[in-house]
Amino acid sequence: MTGAVPERTLWVGCGRLGRRTGTALVERGGAVIALRRDVSAVPRGFRAMAADLSAPLEEMLPGCEAMVITLPPPEDGYEVPLRHLAAALPRPPARTIFVSSTRVFEGYADHPDPAPVLTEDEAPQPLGDRARLLLDGERWARELFDAIVVRPAGIYGPGRDRLLRTVHEARPVARRRRTNRIHEVDLARALAALLEHPDPPALLHAVDGAPARLGEVVMHIADRLALPVPPAAEPDPGHGTVLDGTRMAELLGELHHPDFRSGYDAMLAELRR
Repeated sequence: MTGAVPERTLWVGCGRLGRRTGTALVERGGAVIALRRDVSAVPRGFRAMAADLSAPLEEMLPGCEAMVITLPPPEDGYEVPLRHLAAALPRPPARTIFVSSTRVFEGYADHPDPAPVLTEDEAPQPLGDRARLLLDGERWARELFDAIVVRPAGIYGPGRDRLLRTVHEARPVARRRRTNRIHEVDLARALAALLEHPDPPALLHAVDGAPARLGEVVMHIADRLALPVPPAAEPDPGHGTVLDGTRMAELLGELHHPDFRSGYDAMLAELRR
């Protein structure tokens, strides 16, 4: 990779994040091939390819310089779909990114205050099935494609408005819970930067570097909406992780939304428009 936009990027499981990032790549002269079971939502300007990776593909995929895998965890694990993907490629892309999740650290969530700040050097501690499946996907993506692994925290942004609805509906909130997040705009920027970077990190925690208690977040949203703060959930033990965003900041420099205040203010301003 030379630091330029890849000529062709295969986006496997091209959902909201793929549409945002892929559109930016197309606008800068790259081509994006969206591989999905249902291609009805693939944006204009992308090449759509319908495929179900639970079975071998009937035709070979086009050669691509880059690939991004954003598949949700399959019930039976990632080995079969990723092997089918590898078998359908004429050659491995020069760069592959596998999008996982900071959920793989859920085993640290019960740590009492002060919680350890988790960097990319910390060993994952999955507990639930979804976290174990994601870690399995990371392993297979590295083995088959030498993939860069990106672990986003809670993604929010236009169309990802769960907390706004929580405040509107006055649902109880675990106010003491430790949380981390990343605005979709900055996550898309990070994926594009990793595709273009001449020497990218092999592992990245996509977080905004400003972890916060969930109560702080809903109080801010409630203030902006002139609504009551949602009631506190009971019990509220204050669990959750704290993730370090240093590597993300080194990759991107200044984030568009360095904390939840900036991100949710932008969301609310857009809704008002």
